[in-house]
Amino acid sequence: MTEGVWVLVVAVAAASAFGAYRAFRDGRFAGTRTPATAPATEPATAPAGRETSADRPGFERAELARFGQPGERATLLQFSSAFCAPCRATRRVLADVAGTVPGVTHVEVDAEQHLDLVRRVGVTRTPTTLILDADGRELTRAAGAPTKQAVLTGLAAVIDR
Repeated sequence: MTEGVWVLVVAVAAASAFGAYRAFRDGRFAGTRTPATAPATEPATAPAGRETSADRPGFERAELARFGQPGERATLLQFSSAFCAPCRATRRVLADVAGTVPGVTHVEVDAEQHLDLVRRVGVTRTPTTLILDADGRELTRAAGAPTKQAVLTGLAAVIDR
């Protein structure tokens, strides 16, 4: 085979692998992300390299109230943009969960209009969903459109307290 065919085969294989990875990771809640601007702290009670929810930068209730009413038990904070098709599906799923689970609300933030907040919390794509506890601390996040079951599983840590 010629060199051009090998380059094509490698490019197709790499693109397929990346697509499979994105399909696997999309919409799954997996930990949190501490933005680069936040000071890295290592609590004495947590294992080395691990942080607890009390050490993560959070949102004040007044800050969340700018976008909508924060929940008594948890807030589903969605970062979306105007022309994002998965954002509409995410909005429906999160509104359904918020309507089903007592004390949980859904708050949506337009990422394009609030770039300072997007940078501060480390959002790199839309939709991104953050699950915040009653104190506004981030418990987990998902990039991409999560399923209803994934949201309920992510909320289980807050609801079972």
